[in-house]
Amino acid sequence: MSRSPNPRTRRPPPIPMKACVQRVSRATVAVAGEVCGSIGRGMLVLLGVGREDSESDARWLADKIAGLRIFEDDAGKMNRSLADCGGAMLVVSQFTLLGDCRKGRRPAFTAAAPPEMAERLYNVFVETVAAQNIPVATGRFQQHMQVELVNDGPVTLIVEC
Repeated sequence: MSRSPNPRTRRPPPIPMKACVQRVSRATVAVAGEVCGSIGRGMLVLLGVGREDSESDARWLADKIAGLRIFEDDAGKMNRSLADCGGAMLVVSQFTLLGDCRKGRRPAFTAAAPPEMAERLYNVFVETVAAQNIPVATGRFQQHMQVELVNDGPVTLIVEC
């Protein structure tokens, strides 16, 4: 009879690229007190890149999020996408989305991509959204940022590859 592996000693599966998407009335991101990205109505996307993610993952997630129908139509139903409502997207790098809190009290960030890879895939994500004629604002990669937002709804979704 074969034994199943001990769940405590098994290596956890890789964590995919992940985004926290918030529908906002407005959002800004600042570094050292200076605003570097700002939008009105649209989406704030906190984006975490995993070490096993690829450019195709970044493009797929960008298309998925840009196409989410989370804005209300004339009947009050969430039925319109970002492009449909003329909104913008603020994208902020957020490696802590890939934090593993299953063991101990301090999150482990071993699933997060190394900075060079994460920045490259972050830029692919931003370029993919911008190619759809959606205005995109960004934070500054690997900087301590202050993010302010007015969550509209509230509507908040976690989207993964």
